Amino acid sequence: MSVLHMELGADSYDIVIKRGALQKAGEYLDLDRKVLVLTDDGVPAEYAETVAQQAKDGFVFTVPQGEDSKSIPQFSEILSEMLRRGFSRKDAVVAVGGGVVGDLSGFVASAYMRGVDFYNVPTTVLSQVDSSIGGKTAVNLDGIKNIVGAFYQPKKVLIDLDLLSTLPERQIGNGLAEAVKMSLTSDKELFELFEKGNINNSMDEIITRSLKIKKAVVEQDEKEQGLRKILNFGHTIGHGVESFEHLNGLYHGECVALGMIPMVSDDLRPRLIKVLANLRLPTSVELDADEVYRAMTHDKKGEGDSVTITTVQSPGEFEMKKVRFRELYPMIQMIGRS
Repeated sequence: MSVLHMELGADSYDIVIKRGALQKAGEYLDLDRKVLVLTDDGVPAEYAETVAQQAKDGFVFTVPQGEDSKSIPQFSEILSEMLRRGFSRKDAVVAVGGGVVGDLSGFVASAYMRGVDFYNVPTTVLSQVDSSIGGKTAVNLDGIKNIVGAFYQPKKVLIDLDLLSTLPERQIGNGLAEAVKMSLTSDKELFELFEKGNINNSMDEIITRSLKIKKAVVEQDEKEQGLRKILNFGHTIGHGVESFEHLNGLYHGECVALGMIPMVSDDLRPRLIKVLANLRLPTSVELDADEVYRAMTHDKKGEGDSVTITTVQSPGEFEMKKVRFRELYPMIQMIGRS
């Protein structure tokens, strides 16, 4: 077992990394109270049940798998269920699932009675390496990702790598895109590990190193006023693609993979494309550049007609700069194919 401590003053918490931890969730999380365990129907049902059974008064609420569950109506339905079941300010919400479940659960916990305890038990690679820590919670609105939400830190994060054993290969690559992102901005050795290609035997190291990167960034810039913007590397164009490609089934990490390609130097780009291809991530996609551009300009990180982007010249070296949205149009075209 390893424990990383997120140092955020009164909002500090531990990130526990241990195989088999789900079976002993009650030893790590305060479940001696009323607990809502939120999951989705794509997660093995026994994961959420295992947590609920260790609670004093636990019940499972299951939402449909996918981004559509990150909505105001779903958010409202969960709050109504908590109210109906008599949840108090002393009770808790536990997320057992991927990024959608984590985002939705955290936002629910932040809003119910102005805030109840929230724990995160991520079950996908993407949520284990990235979205489960840092306190970003949100739902989507009118087709725009994560536009309504709050910064709300969990009380603890429990990372059990054994939960990844049921994931399909595509979901593994989807999550590892975020780890590649962090390696490019912050960890040359981690990127070189990806280049070696022996991913299955390196999963523990990849997840732990990725968490350390994000932890260090969040500790320095919790509310994304400066340095934390490097975690958006690949996301500006990626979110534009994701909004446009929503009905075509591209996953978040796959869109981020595409979004990174125009943001690296010409020398680094072939190396990145090789890594992405090895992870079976897309390196080009059929798209309408105008549609992606329109979606991208709704990015909540935008500042009028400008946005701060992160570029990478070589692994571990990044630069943040403000550009006008129109300067990104040729970059969108770079990942398009006819």
